[in-house]
Amino acid sequence: MDAIKAVQHYINRIVSDTSGMKVLLLDNETTSIISLVSTQSFLLSKETYLVDRIDNRSRDEMRHLKCVCFLRPTDSSIQALLDELRSPKYGDYYIYFSNILKKSMIELLAENDESEVVREIQEFYADYYATTPFLFHMGLTSSVHPLFAEGHSWNPGALARTVQGLSALLLSLKRRPNIRYERNSAMALKLGQELEYTMDHESNLFGAKAGDKKTHLLIVDRKNDPVTPLLTQWTYHALLNDLIGINNGRIDLSYMPDVRPEIKDVMISQDQDTFFKQSQYLNFGDLGMSIKEFVDTYQSKTQSHHQIESISDMKRFVETYPEFRKLSGNVTKHVTLVGELSRIVGQNHLLEVSELEQSLACNEQHNNDLKTLRAMISNSKFLPENKVRCVILYALRYERAQGNATSELKQLLASNGIDADLVAMIDVVLRYAGANERQSDIFQNENLFSRGRNIFKGLQGVENVYTQHSPAIADMLEDLLRGRQGIHWQERLPNLDPKARPPTIGNESGMFNQDIIVFVVGGVTMEEELAVAKLNAKFESQNVRLIIGGTSIHKSASFLSELSTTFFP
Repeated sequence: MDAIKAVQHYINRIVSDTSGMKVLLLDNETTSIISLVSTQSFLLSKETYLVDRIDNRSRDEMRHLKCVCFLRPTDSSIQALLDELRSPKYGDYYIYFSNILKKSMIELLAENDESEVVREIQEFYADYYATTPFLFHMGLTSSVHPLFAEGHSWNPGALARTVQGLSALLLSLKRRPNIRYERNSAMALKLGQELEYTMDHESNLFGAKAGDKKTHLLIVDRKNDPVTPLLTQWTYHALLNDLIGINNGRIDLSYMPDVRPEIKDVMISQDQDTFFKQSQYLNFGDLGMSIKEFVDTYQSKTQSHHQIESISDMKRFVETYPEFRKLSGNVTKHVTLVGELSRIVGQNHLLEVSELEQSLACNEQHNNDLKTLRAMISNSKFLPENKVRCVILYALRYERAQGNATSELKQLLASNGIDADLVAMIDVVLRYAGANERQSDIFQNENLFSRGRNIFKGLQGVENVYTQHSPAIADMLEDLLRGRQGIHWQERLPNLDPKARPPTIGNESGMFNQDIIVFVVGGVTMEEELAVAKLNAKFESQNVRLIIGGTSIHKSASFLSELSTTFFP
């Protein structure tokens, strides 16, 4: 299972099946879906000489060209297409929709094709955002598709978009999975029921019920692990997303002073960028060595003997040699990106922040954590949002602890000038994912047995003090793949249809020859995608394949922003 290859297969068909010179018309969402997995040079190689938006009415008439349309079957895209067909600007139209098309929509298109220019209408199920081979999302943002209606319930628009996206994913992977959901999540149950209804209703596309015995869809809820999206992530890909921002594979660097024109807006892609593919999972420390080796390789090609010891040396070297820039704009891009990450990490004292975050997430050290947290709140060098994030982690871990000091810490934040709305996010997160809402003991501190496991876990060798944390999803999947606590997971992840006698999710000897799709209602994180990538490598011999997705990809700021719209007091 590979999300990127699944979407690329459809994009290749869209531009290859129609021969000759052509125009490609897209809507707002399909533009982003294509930009994640394809390039302008690829489209040009398929004789696609113009890419434009279907809603751009100022396009020139070019009747000698064919037109290929790739659109979501939404009311706005259908209306834009109807307007186009009433006054066609091109010779022939080949129309591809990213999801299942209603019969009424086909009839509407036929009625409005008075010039008889439509040659083909097909469904190509690329209706989700494929970020990496193992990571996909639905692109839900609080401004476009708010996730929550009231409390822990779906906004109808967000639910419909998620069902459509998951349906497309399954059709593109040619799977009809057995669905399981987290027992305590009404939103996971509702999504499972709506998806099951769609698969039954479109059985001619999905195949017979229970026909696929080796694929599982596990629908989990972000509220059962609110910790992971609150932590600073230290892999290259995650740092770029968290600290600079990635928008559909693009990074905007125009805010940087004196940035060169050619790297004001850069693309990062596994397919097109070898260095990124090799380095996306490296932590920040290893990344510095990797970028130095990258520069050294190209420095040898320019026969330069400049001494390079630091990131600033690399930047000076790149700027000094214009022929070097021509040799590899890719090196210039990554030296600039790593330099900017290094600046932000230092300026915001993120190593110190992360050390406390990891302690709060992984270790039971109440007195030490409280002392460090008080000192951080009183120190003006730390950003207000980082102070609040650490207090949220404290409030979650020690919610039921004797001597819980959350109220005192909120007062301390206020007395240090932290905005009241920001301080209120502590209660927002507790309302969304406090101990009463969660299904799992994520901190392993709620009973004597789990505390013992936590202490034992703390004795194991830790690779890095900043990457101690393991997401709850990773622990769940490893248990399933190894065949541990089978009955526990059967109960926690019940089958959608209890009468169906579905295949069990693992046994004492572990899982073999299985495909697992994990979907996170409430957003997935880069740390969870890294965990899935590691599990795919680790359990390759068991012929197990995993991918993970969510309603969106979250960093701490987007996670808190999404919650603030619904759970704010």
